[in-house]
Amino acid sequence: MALAVPLETWCQQHPLIADLVRHAQVAWFNPGVVPSAQALADVPLGAADIAQASARLERFAPFIASAFTQTVASAGLIESPLRPLPTLQAALCDELDIAPSGRLWLKADNQLPISGSIKARGGIYEVLKHAEDLALAHGLLKPGDDYARLDSDAARAFFGQYSIAVGSTGNLGLSIGMMGARLGFRTTVHMSADARQWKKDRLRACGVEVREYEADYGVAVAQGRREADADPNCHFVDDENSTDLFLGYAVAAERLRGQLQDAGIQVDIDHPLFVYLPCGVGGGPGGVAFGLKQAFGDAVHCLFAEPTHSPCMLLGVYTGLHEQVSVYDFGLDNHTAADGLAVGRPSGFVGRSMQRLVDGYYTVSDAELFRLLALMDRLEDEQLEPSAAAGVPGMGQVLLENQGYRQRMGLDARRMANATHLVWATGGSMVPQQEMDAYLEKGRAILHGRQGH
Repeated sequence: MALAVPLETWCQQHPLIADLVRHAQVAWFNPGVVPSAQALADVPLGAADIAQASARLERFAPFIASAFTQTVASAGLIESPLRPLPTLQAALCDELDIAPSGRLWLKADNQLPISGSIKARGGIYEVLKHAEDLALAHGLLKPGDDYARLDSDAARAFFGQYSIAVGSTGNLGLSIGMMGARLGFRTTVHMSADARQWKKDRLRACGVEVREYEADYGVAVAQGRREADADPNCHFVDDENSTDLFLGYAVAAERLRGQLQDAGIQVDIDHPLFVYLPCGVGGGPGGVAFGLKQAFGDAVHCLFAEPTHSPCMLLGVYTGLHEQVSVYDFGLDNHTAADGLAVGRPSGFVGRSMQRLVDGYYTVSDAELFRLLALMDRLEDEQLEPSAAAGVPGMGQVLLENQGYRQRMGLDARRMANATHLVWATGGSMVPQQEMDAYLEKGRAILHGRQGH
């Protein structure tokens, strides 16, 4: 929709918008956050739904181990490591001229098997749930069966009667496409102009039909939805509104709880956990944050990170208009190298469900994303794609905030000294080496330029 009042009036009534429209890096700590026991009532899902999703992934583990040999060592579990970032933490604190407080860690979803990004959680889960529903309804499976039997020509012939479609900027399409095609579904990915060519090539190599659009993510989704609506045998994966995607992401929280325990990391009110999540349309970070709030309650604090040219979720929550506004309404162009975050209009489902649960939002420029991915590579030998580096500045935003957030949340110096800061790295391991080298070269040039001043 076009703005009903002039942009100047918006900027006067909502001062942060003036900074957003000039592509400034900003942070906004949400004054609407309330205790999780109260705010979780906004979400039409609960702990039982997450438990069911987790159990479904366990049922499919034998199939996953059979169909994707890289998961054999984890017995068909799609999970990523947790690792400390002491050298990066020291460097970031030195840059900001602040004393280190707490510890910085990485949730390395850039290393997730099969599709190499956080979308392997929600996207793959939704495909598996749809496959299970069909297989149980038509007698291909019965309760208690070994799901490895789905890795067969007979099962693929059955699923070949059905199709799956999704609109994507890249990583969700990869996850849906690779799992859908492996099961035997006729799979179509509608990809926006900002999707990387290698992701399209990888999908086509798996037998997925890729439709390309000159327009952005919103157009690709709309066209995919329209075509799927016309085919009763087509399941459309709706990144903006799907509760199945949301629950697939939410399972990550319980897995993380176990990893934190194994690492000897305590999480409670006196030992807070801060989690920094890159955000596009909102489904991935929203689902993870929902799961985290279910697992840790008020001991966890979640912040969403967006590109300066695509701060759709921040605009939606800050104005209270959610999916009724887009970045284009405010003169922003939605052009960013962080292709997974290049979304103009946020998910209304996520925005409304999580508006009292997400502690804050901040924006990052493309130049800073490239600089940070080069810094991550140099100091921690971890390769991320640009969008996945968006979580890295989160710790500094919390430690330097001057909006009264820490005081309001009771985060005094003692608690902050006990804090765990977690960068959620959402993708990167599947990026072709030539492309990763180009990312790093660009980032190093920015890094060296800054150090030269």
